Amino acid sequence: MAAATAVTSRRGNDQFRGLFSDTWSVTATLNASSLVDGAGETNTIAVPGVALGDIVLNISMGVDVSGISITPYVSAAGVVSIRFQNESGGTLDLASTTVKCVVVRLV
Repeated sequence: MAAATAVTSRRGNDQFRGLFSDTWSVTATLNASSLVDGAGETNTIAVPGVALGDIVLNISMGVDVSGISITPYVSAAGVVSIRFQNESGGTLDLASTTVKCVVVRLV
């Protein structure tokens, strides 16, 4: 499992006023392992304040992720998990990259 480094987050609810009680803008650097076809890996990012039931709206990556399914979710209190699943038909090795996501808590 690759470890997250250089994690930054900003907590607030200044956007989407009234829809969410809290939002977290998360930026982290991840270096996922090389994955053979059909293999997957889950990486975690410590995000203080998030809780089970919070929603990861989406995720952006700074590298080409063709052939890889990416599923971000809150897996525990203070933890955002990102599941990478290689479905490309070959081996893929993502370079170290910046990952950005937004986590929200519904009112």
